[in-house]
Amino acid sequence: MSELMLLILYCAILGSGVGFLAGLLGIGGGLVIVPILSSILLYLAILPAEQVVIVAIATSLASILFTSTSSAIAHHKNGNVPWELAPWIMTGVAFGALISGFLAALLPEATVRIVFAVSVTLIALKMFLSSKSDSPVERKMPNKGLLTFFTTITGGLSAMIGIGGGALLVPLLTFFSLDMKKAIGCASACGIVIALFGSIGYISSGSSHFALEDGFAGFVYLPALFGIICTSWFTAPLGAKATHHLPVPMIKKIFAVLLLVMAANMMFN
Repeated sequence: MSELMLLILYCAILGSGVGFLAGLLGIGGGLVIVPILSSILLYLAILPAEQVVIVAIATSLASILFTSTSSAIAHHKNGNVPWELAPWIMTGVAFGALISGFLAALLPEATVRIVFAVSVTLIALKMFLSSKSDSPVERKMPNKGLLTFFTTITGGLSAMIGIGGGALLVPLLTFFSLDMKKAIGCASACGIVIALFGSIGYISSGSSHFALEDGFAGFVYLPALFGIICTSWFTAPLGAKATHHLPVPMIKKIFAVLLLVMAANMMFN
């Protein structure tokens, strides 16, 4: 079997798991895609080591465009997308993702990884502890302008490291007492916007580094993208369906454990 076929096979297996997690937790899948795809690209010697991470991030974002769409459709059918808030949140994440996609290649990767890993660890610990609370504190949702400001930051950081935004957006929305299932549904819908505008940035900024005839659209590696989305599109609705039936405390614990594992991977790998 050729290296290209092996790559597509590995990415299809990766996509099947990522799709389910995207639907279940509203994360888009980038937290899982980036480290595993980086390892696949290194193992198959597709790229030099210094180019692997940014290609994995860009390809992850592009795949999230499809995975989040499938997941968001399923969450919408289950009534789990709060459309009264979504336009304001989407505006913020779109602006942050677009800027981040253009600037990502210029920023020091090690600093971004450390800041993100620490932030996610704190968020995960807070969410895990709050999942044990029988009487959570009720907090009012901020005004629309402040909400857009907060989501601009989450959208920018999410695009910078190739995730759909749920890792930051879900804890932010649940902090302001939005129902967990609706927060996950909203994150799935916003993942589409983050992936779209972030991908535009990565494709534009990478067009001078890679050529389409070599299988690249900017920093996005198209064979890997195909492998991921050919399975994730179908497994995302299964995860969304599981979200609709699983109890909220269990969802929070699953989400928190996943964040801790991936934060440790980003910090030490």
